[in-house]
Amino acid sequence: MWINEVAPERLAELFHHYHQALAPEISGKGSESGAWKEVPQQEKNRLVAAARLALLELEAMTNRRESRQYFAQPGEAEWGC
Repeated sequence: MWINEVAPERLAELFHHYHQALAPEISGKGSESGAWKEVPQQEKNRLVAAARLALLELEAMTNRRESRQYFAQPGEAEWGC
């Protein structure tokens, strides 16, 4: 499944990148001022934890969708040729 192939660290880095790119410039700083390399380790850890939880939630949603059974209840099926 594709969710298992995504590293939470990479997702967090991408999220940070796009957040910086889409955020309005603050006090004259460009988007480059918030480079991933410059993010404090504690903030990186928090972003990675959030990404890991998001991936787990996406996986759970996908598993629930795949595990649904599309069978009629006894006596509800329409038979005929």
